[in-house]
Amino acid sequence: MATPIKEWSNLEVRAVVRFLFSKGTKPSEIHKQIAETYGEGAMSRSRVYQWCTWFGEGRTSLGDEPKSGRPKTSTNEENTTRVDELIRCDRRMKIRKIALKLEIPKSTVYEIVHDTLGYRKVSARWAPKMLTEDHKLQRVEISQRLLQRCQQDNGAEDTTHIDVDNDFDNDNDDDPDDDDGYGDENVDYSDDVVDDDGDEDLDNDNVDRKVMIITTAATTTTTTAIIMILMTMIILMMILIKLIMIATTTTMIIMRIILTTLSW
Repeated sequence: MATPIKEWSNLEVRAVVRFLFSKGTKPSEIHKQIAETYGEGAMSRSRVYQWCTWFGEGRTSLGDEPKSGRPKTSTNEENTTRVDELIRCDRRMKIRKIALKLEIPKSTVYEIVHDTLGYRKVSARWAPKMLTEDHKLQRVEISQRLLQRCQQDNGAEDTTHIDVDNDFDNDNDDDPDDDDGYGDENVDYSDDVVDDDGDEDLDNDNVDRKVMIITTAATTTTTTAIIMILMTMIILMMILIKLIMIATTTTMIIMRIILTTLSW
């Protein structure tokens, strides 16, 4: 058995098909000889039959016929340059917008961006969060509340703190046997007063929070109850409509029976 030819061209194989077909060889035999000489991948059985049909119709050219349709002109160097410039100006520009600006198909823009220029989307698109005036005012009010609460907490800590060592060290009691400093007229007890304003404010805030939570829960419960009532009414209306339809159908059947009986 002969060794298959490893290097060949399509024109060479087609010329062999034409030569054998002109000698009267059947297409199946032509395919068998081509597979033995050039290998199985040289030409398929269907292509051998197709070329035999063309040669039988009088075709003499071994090359490919020119394809019909408009030549591909969108993917050219000029459009590639323009697409590259648009992307470099705005790297978040979409393919649809590029196609509208350059007046070329979106498929062409996609091919230029991904295949020709080799661009890839490496991060998701994002948009800055735009705050309305109400949102800004709410943030300012919340910040002021937090700042005021922090100042009140710090003030409460300063007023409730008692330096015991200093009080006893600075005790100028007239009675040398009195070590606790109580009953001394020269001792200033104003620093020992506890300021409860901060605690009261915190309690008020806690009450406000509880009232808000209770109000929200009540509102949610009321809304849920209203929705349930509406759904129940809709179901009852649907049942009523079905009953009316059944009654109407039954009436029509009875009337038809009566008319049929009277006609007899």
